[in-house]
Amino acid sequence: MAAFANRFRQSKFKHVFGKPAKRDMCYDNIRITKSSWDSTFCAVNPRYIAIITDAAGGGAFIVLPLSQYGRVERDPPLVTGHKAAVLDIQWCPHDDDCIASASEDCTAKVWRIGAESFSSGFLTDPYRDLVGHNRRVGLVVWHPTVHMVLLTAGADNKVLIWNVEEQSILCDIDFPDVVHSCSFNWTGSLFVCSCKDKMGRVINARTGEIVAEQKLHEGAKPQQVVFLRDGRVFSTGFSRMSERQWGLWDGNSLELIDRQELDSSNGVLFPFYDPDVNMIYLVGKGDSAIRYFEVTEDAPYFHFLSMYQSSDPQRGMGWMPKRGLDVSTCEIARLYKLHQRGLCEPISFTVPRKSELFQDDLYPDTCTDAYALSVSDWLSGKDSEPVLQSMRPSNDGNALHPAPPKPLVAAAVTSSASSPAAASPAVTSVPAAQAKVQQQQHSSTAENHQHYAGDAVEKQQPIRPARDVPDAVVASLQSKVTELTACMTELRHSMASLTTENEDLRRRIDQLERDLAIRLKGQQQQQQQQRQAAPLASADIEDEDEDIENADGDQGHRIVFSDGRSGSDSTTDDDDFELAQG
Repeated sequence: MAAFANRFRQSKFKHVFGKPAKRDMCYDNIRITKSSWDSTFCAVNPRYIAIITDAAGGGAFIVLPLSQYGRVERDPPLVTGHKAAVLDIQWCPHDDDCIASASEDCTAKVWRIGAESFSSGFLTDPYRDLVGHNRRVGLVVWHPTVHMVLLTAGADNKVLIWNVEEQSILCDIDFPDVVHSCSFNWTGSLFVCSCKDKMGRVINARTGEIVAEQKLHEGAKPQQVVFLRDGRVFSTGFSRMSERQWGLWDGNSLELIDRQELDSSNGVLFPFYDPDVNMIYLVGKGDSAIRYFEVTEDAPYFHFLSMYQSSDPQRGMGWMPKRGLDVSTCEIARLYKLHQRGLCEPISFTVPRKSELFQDDLYPDTCTDAYALSVSDWLSGKDSEPVLQSMRPSNDGNALHPAPPKPLVAAAVTSSASSPAAASPAVTSVPAAQAKVQQQQHSSTAENHQHYAGDAVEKQQPIRPARDVPDAVVASLQSKVTELTACMTELRHSMASLTTENEDLRRRIDQLERDLAIRLKGQQQQQQQQRQAAPLASADIEDEDEDIENADGDQGHRIVFSDGRSGSDSTTDDDDFELAQG
């Protein structure tokens, strides 16, 4: 009975389907990097999309406003401050204008993106330069609750946790091998990492002590790990026979809860986790499919929902935070797929619902862009869950999304002009953090206005309600509506006349085709009669030739005699003949 119940388990996400955007709503003509590094190569937030690009003589990545669809211009806005190839990028969860990058030049850099960042076409001056690794840096991960704390992992077998504002190292952790992936838990007190030695380790983020370690998968290919909201650890990897697997582990001891084989492909599986609804999207590098699952607390723990299938393999993938989704269409996830030929295609995953009202069961409170703790409070031992906000749209029908960015056209932003706001006081609980959100949002709004408009800040005038519109404006709009209606009527008449003319023309063409067919048929009959008459004419000519030959044979040969007489050989007697001879 339990097996029967699990087989027919009910879920509100059972009918989730993926739908790609139309071509004019994609991003095209992007020189996507050809690096073989196992990374997603794309990072997205509600304002911008960043993609690692192929660059000669250094490393670069492109930054585009999310609304700038279509073909990318010839000289796109590039961030080109690295001296070697860029391997990983990630937007800050607490500041939509801040992005971190890791590179083969042994450094990690933090950049601030704004309206005046690309006046010269390129952004070369970083907001903060984090120099601490001896070899290439291949991974950057932001702390989920603390302001401006960043984790970096390098090929020197080290993981460094940085205070970005002070460019100082908070924790230096050595590992026996290269770290492939890292993920913080819900409060940020621990993080789990997978290494090249096939081991997974849970680390205390403040002290660097190993809490637990366990071999996750037997395969030698890179493994990926994610800390779930309930404290468990989800992993993807390979078996000894190179079959792709997923595993579920206890977050405190890394004891195995469940592990299953998925398929036999060879691409690394990247998990994208939605903590609000406990869904995981598995994206295989080089695959053309995206599988999505629901994670539960009871066995069998991992439930396959469906799969999005396409014909083009994916080079990389970006994940939109929940606060950037469209709740009016019941969109629960959006991925940005990188194609092999320079196309970035948004794929929206939607739950089909007939009602147009806000769906509370699909959209629980999600993480906001406000941080919960300052660096000093976190180092003192305080932990806090992320600050949450409701996704219910406001009264004017718009969701609680950040304001869209202005076009990226002006002078480079220096570190002094982009200094962030002062850290908020210690926040030790979610209610206290939520009480502080409004103050942070007001301050961030003011900073954003200064950031986009510079010294000459022009305050936008509030939109007046409809009852305050002057009568003259209403009359003008009504007259324009009348003109448009007349134009539409005239256009309908024109279309009707064009339809009539089109029918007349079609009838003429049909008549011409019939006449031409009759003429062709008559010519063919005439040619056939001429071919039949030709053998009879040749036979008559041969008979006439024979008659002429017979007539020539009947005539005698005329003979001239010596005495002047002449005659035919038929009438001349023998004596005359002899006399002639004499």
